[in-house]
Amino acid sequence: MPDAAASPDPRIASAPVTSGMLESLRAIVGDKGLILDEHDKQPFLTDWRGSLAGRAAAVVRPANTEEVSNVVKLCHDNGVAIVPQGGNTGLMGGATPWPDHTGILLSLGRMNRVLHVDPVGYAMTVEAGCILQTLQETAAGHDRFFPLSLGAQGSCMIGGNLSTNAGGVQVLRYGNARNLVLGLEVVLPSGEVWDGLRALKKDNTGYDLKHLFMGAEGTLGIITKAVLKLWPTPKDVCTAWLAIRDVKAAVDILSAAYAASDDNVGSCELMSRACTDLVLRHVPGLQDPLKAETDWYLLLEWSSSRPRQDGATGLSDKMEQFLADQLETGRVLNAVIAQTEAQSRNMWRIRESVAEASRAEGPGLSYDVSVAVSKIPEFIDQGIKAVLDILPTIRPYPLGHIGDGNLHFSFMGPVGMDRQTLTQYSAAITRVVNDLIAAMGGSISAEHGIGIEKIDELAHYRSKTELDVMRTIKRALDPKNIMNPGKILRI
Repeated sequence: MPDAAASPDPRIASAPVTSGMLESLRAIVGDKGLILDEHDKQPFLTDWRGSLAGRAAAVVRPANTEEVSNVVKLCHDNGVAIVPQGGNTGLMGGATPWPDHTGILLSLGRMNRVLHVDPVGYAMTVEAGCILQTLQETAAGHDRFFPLSLGAQGSCMIGGNLSTNAGGVQVLRYGNARNLVLGLEVVLPSGEVWDGLRALKKDNTGYDLKHLFMGAEGTLGIITKAVLKLWPTPKDVCTAWLAIRDVKAAVDILSAAYAASDDNVGSCELMSRACTDLVLRHVPGLQDPLKAETDWYLLLEWSSSRPRQDGATGLSDKMEQFLADQLETGRVLNAVIAQTEAQSRNMWRIRESVAEASRAEGPGLSYDVSVAVSKIPEFIDQGIKAVLDILPTIRPYPLGHIGDGNLHFSFMGPVGMDRQTLTQYSAAITRVVNDLIAAMGGSISAEHGIGIEKIDELAHYRSKTELDVMRTIKRALDPKNIMNPGKILRI
């Protein structure tokens, strides 16, 4: 199994974990919270794709905030580095230790309690180790809706979601993870606990500290609890699979859908035919929603918290009329509206299974980027041409959350090409893709963060001023550089 890349900075090195410190850790978290066996540590030390692997003297699994605080204080006093980890489903290596990491990995998986649900105030207080899907189901049990939704929701944890400012398929309507949070509890690199668990929608008392830690990927502290925002449960949902003329048509369809749906557009996902075929080829049990002669599809979902009344016009009626209008314009070539929950789920499983299918297909390259929605057609056209100029036999598989401008600009290696050979083209392809993104005023990481894999890219594209401000914050909160060192920034 390949290791993570060589350490980017010798200053990420930390003091070793001594036998005396191991006993102190055992005294804090107990035998159940300490993993020392090399085989048992491996699932924590390897990223979920199997492409990065690191080391740790111990995997520490505290059961509550007090234990996290005591573990962090012990590490702080001894100069030992900590890699925080949630569900270990990230794509940039942010939760994977470096190969020369001599400190500990701190897993939050045992801290998995829902502490309080306030359906009247539309809020829920939870521990960081709660599985995202569990939180969705808990909210639903109180007739409320927690909108964060992504492919890994059955195993990812809310602490990791917030630490990476996760996106997903509902960003168009509800925003990224940071927009779904009212308050946080965080263990700082010193071991002190900042209690910001305030369920307030308005609190204008100085710096809004919670936003420092969301998206920081565990480099500034460890999120241990959160107060999450809830919404009314959608009672009228309409999902449709559209065969469309081209990517420009997708953007125009989305623009028109806002008014046609009475501003009830929940999701708008672009899928290439190649991407759909990839999923159907590798993931059993799925059905092609619509066979059509086109290279592009759109998964469009409208939702409302207002239940459909007998005789009243619901979203499906509005969707049907909207699609008829779009067929007349030539933007939509054909379409099908899900008539059952199973049909809707089939559509969404195709979209959510792309990562699984890509792993089964073989080696590939994928870029998590964003541009203004209106620039998406131009970016896809120019980006594919630029990549094909470098490697004409590479296979493009673009898809994405077109409603918020986020594309997963993905490519599978040429048939028969191994990962080592494909890697020889990676640097040149990465540069042309990211240069194009920068020229269009976009972002080289829309929702997956920086972690290990994009440190050099961040340094290349962010201004010296921005990088200096980030370093100032990091050094102020973590002067010993023990909190997830070597991630996001070179210190």
